[in-house]
Amino acid sequence: MRTRKLGKTNLWVSEVGFGGEWLERHPEAHSIRLIRHAHEKGINIIDCWMPDPKSRDIIGKAIADCRDEWIVQGHIGSTWQKGQYVRTRDMKEVIPAFEDLVRRIGGGYIDLGMIHYVDSQEDWNTCMGTSYIDYVRELYEKGIIRHIGLSTHNPRIAKMAAETDFIEMILFSINPAFDMKPASEDLMTMFGDYDEGLKGIDPDRETLYRLCETRDVGITVMKGFFGGALLDEKRSPFGVAFTPAQLIHYALTRPAVCSILCGYDTIEQIDQAAAYETASPEEKDYASVIASAPLHSYAGQCTYCGHCQPCPRGIDIAMVNKLYDLAFRQPELPESIRSHYEGLGATASSCIGCRKCEARCPFQVPVAKRMEGAKKLFGA
Repeated sequence: MRTRKLGKTNLWVSEVGFGGEWLERHPEAHSIRLIRHAHEKGINIIDCWMPDPKSRDIIGKAIADCRDEWIVQGHIGSTWQKGQYVRTRDMKEVIPAFEDLVRRIGGGYIDLGMIHYVDSQEDWNTCMGTSYIDYVRELYEKGIIRHIGLSTHNPRIAKMAAETDFIEMILFSINPAFDMKPASEDLMTMFGDYDEGLKGIDPDRETLYRLCETRDVGITVMKGFFGGALLDEKRSPFGVAFTPAQLIHYALTRPAVCSILCGYDTIEQIDQAAAYETASPEEKDYASVIASAPLHSYAGQCTYCGHCQPCPRGIDIAMVNKLYDLAFRQPELPESIRSHYEGLGATASSCIGCRKCEARCPFQVPVAKRMEGAKKLFGA
């Protein structure tokens, strides 16, 4: 299992992670076995937004013998009240719920203390302006949480989080369908109303990914399979089905993304997700699925899918395009992006304009023109 550095946290997380949401569906022994099998496959990050004691106990028992080998995303503000999940900023509920999480997970700490589920401007203001955020900072100062993160489905909220001086990473919902939807404060709107077709990546989301990459704010991914709908031709907004490997690859090719957290009911599902690491380029190819979908309009946008390869001059075209997009429109060329660009084996200046890559691109991206733009921008 390959790992990636989770932004400024400097934690190295497995590319494929474990979303714990479904653990309570099964007998405890089965769910413990799932987590331990995932660990054997090299998965080392797990999300626990769930406030119910059963889910928390399952995770704690499953990782008890190797707590320091796991990176736990634990949410602050996810509470269990009268047998129900309640998201709250009421400190009378927040504090005991988080203390319960720490106790049940074990080790006396949570690796990533998540400001839980902020999708609206009103909730952002509430979080940032009350004793809630003071509590988060206090947990960090005491080492009870080792890093501060935030979870959201709204790219505008995520952008504000990335621009703070203390939020180090973001848990964000990413999949090909969500990426084509405008920002919303209501998550449920993301699951419907695709009748007019899909119009390309939303500008707010493009901006978010670029901002996180340049500010070294790592992203972990939730809802990568669109609640399973993208795996089913009849429910997919594209009118075609994707495979898990294709959706995992889509998420991991977004700038700043470090890990995609998948939900698992069976050992076989874990094996299927982990098999991404040895999948062929053809098995990872999400671009052909999108390009052939009856409901899509993605023309002209580079998705960094790699269809343009191989280049006769040895240029990593997708990476040059990504770095060009990250640097373009910046008031000044970020040194981190320049350094990454200069570290490439071959840069845009090596392009001979043969346009073989353009013939292979599913989205009619003017690659040769973009190579000229990158050469001018980076000076090489």
